[in-house]
Amino acid sequence: MPDSKNPAERHIIEDAFNPLVAQVTLAGAKFLTGLQTRWIRCQPVGAQRIYFANHTSHLDFVLLCSALPALLRARTKPVAATDYWDRGMVRAYLIHRVFRAIVIDRKSPDKAASPLAALIEALDCGDSLILFPEGTRGNGEVLQPFKCGIYHLAKARPKLELVPVWIHNTHRVMPKGTALPIPLLCSVSFGTPLHFVFDEPKDVFLLRLQRAVLELSKQ
Repeated sequence: MPDSKNPAERHIIEDAFNPLVAQVTLAGAKFLTGLQTRWIRCQPVGAQRIYFANHTSHLDFVLLCSALPALLRARTKPVAATDYWDRGMVRAYLIHRVFRAIVIDRKSPDKAASPLAALIEALDCGDSLILFPEGTRGNGEVLQPFKCGIYHLAKARPKLELVPVWIHNTHRVMPKGTALPIPLLCSVSFGTPLHFVFDEPKDVFLLRLQRAVLELSKQ
């Protein structure tokens, strides 16, 4: 990352350099995976959304970001976990400065510090979000039960579009425990936008969203 003794000059350099790093990273991910993007009964329009996807690799949010048109990507923030992304200067730089993610502490002992507050703040600023409701990486074969965070977000902001996403093959491109990706074909499929339904029980809501993601895996 560029360095400068003058803080103001350093910020100017970073403002120019960080988007370039993002473009190179996204282009590299698309090239490595031959990424195919499928919009199925969904269009890449400017509506404020929560994109929720299956999660099998730390490459997932990069591929999902690269599948979005540039104008949508500029207003979309990934949600990531501190226990992985804040370990090491390179990871921290990429997640905070390059991709401007919202980083939450899943293991915080402070129960009063709800991670939802930062997400709702971002939504109220007009940003869309990328979420992985399983909460942790799966094996690429079975979709794990969804955590309740997306339910509380949707309940707090019920007008948001909830877009299911299926990310195919990233568990083979970057398996757990590996540092370097393997060149293999991947795809990102966007499904029909859903909405929060008042009085819908939480478990029914989460199952409905989970089924929408699973349905995309069959197409």
